[in-house]
Amino acid sequence: MSNDYSFVNSMPPENLNETVLTERYFQAMDNMTSVFAIRPDDTVLFLSDPLIDPRVFHAIAGIARSRGVRPELYSSSNWNSGIFPEELKPVFEKASLVVSTWFASIGDPYCLKVRRDTGQRTVKMTYFRNIDVLKTPQARFPAELVGEITRATRRLYPEQEDFTLRITDPRGTDWKANFTPQMRENMLKSNRWRGQMTAQEPGAYVHWLPTHGPNVYDRTTLGKDQDRGDIRNDVNGIVYPQAAVGFPRPFSERIGVVFENDRITEVRGQSEEAVILRDMLVDGVLVELGCGFNPKAPRRGIYPAGSNSPGALHYGIELAKPSTYIKKVMPNWEEPPIHMDLVAFDSTVVAGNSLLIDNGFLMALRDPQVVAMASRFGDAVDLLEGWPD
Repeated sequence: MSNDYSFVNSMPPENLNETVLTERYFQAMDNMTSVFAIRPDDTVLFLSDPLIDPRVFHAIAGIARSRGVRPELYSSSNWNSGIFPEELKPVFEKASLVVSTWFASIGDPYCLKVRRDTGQRTVKMTYFRNIDVLKTPQARFPAELVGEITRATRRLYPEQEDFTLRITDPRGTDWKANFTPQMRENMLKSNRWRGQMTAQEPGAYVHWLPTHGPNVYDRTTLGKDQDRGDIRNDVNGIVYPQAAVGFPRPFSERIGVVFENDRITEVRGQSEEAVILRDMLVDGVLVELGCGFNPKAPRRGIYPAGSNSPGALHYGIELAKPSTYIKKVMPNWEEPPIHMDLVAFDSTVVAGNSLLIDNGFLMALRDPQVVAMASRFGDAVDLLEGWPD
């Protein structure tokens, strides 16, 4: 008889009973139907790509047809370009609801203008490329609750005063973005920052799965000038990310990324990763500082554009030139080779005197209104703080 007790089985088994799995699947299906919010008078356009699971389109088409809507499907081999094809613009402009895997649908100023001017609604499909994703905890996490978490975070941004959004961490990050009241209003007026996670409102932009929350900072702070590349924001400091999309392991070295007026001017470090990032990032512009808002999104799931776990941050950089490294290691990435996401899991974020994130923990998860809503759907602690790896 062995006396080796270095490993013991002390955890309950996962419940894989067919009845339980069926219940979970239909919960995710109802969540999905609510987010897409397809109406009988919609003109639905699906912008897809050759690498997506074809069952995804047919699932959405089934929801549409149940409402008397026949969606059109366009697939492109150039789907991860940031430029919308000229020849498809007349079709795009007729659509009232666009479901898209294309990066251009969120990055091309043309697409943003159509959404603003016509009220076209958009569902971005970065995280729903295989139908089996519907079987995951993040798919069945209530979109309504993601919205409540977002609203609780929104309330922490100071109103009617100038303030500084500051980020620190144990590695020495010290990053600041200075806000005016108008910049706050510009950024926080979006449907997602108001907690509207479904594609119901005119001009709505949402994600399915409902994981990627609104950005804690982005260039929408500039209002109508957000598409102008010559305007710089007061965003300065140094960030020491822990990882990045396309790098197979966390960084072994403390790599420093220096921002001056939201542009990267320097990358400090001597490791192979630092050399690659220096060539890639210098002269790049910070376009978004994303935060996770879905507690059931895998904490360590960085690819394709995360992590989307609450309190994890990703710095979205628009590169000065396409990256050879990205083209080599991620030729079929959902983003174009002029974009890179740097990730940190343990940041502390303060807006003025308000604590938004404490060492990687999103404070809104313990907001009384969030806890009360979570209790409607199950055990609040499990739903809000039981994070999968």
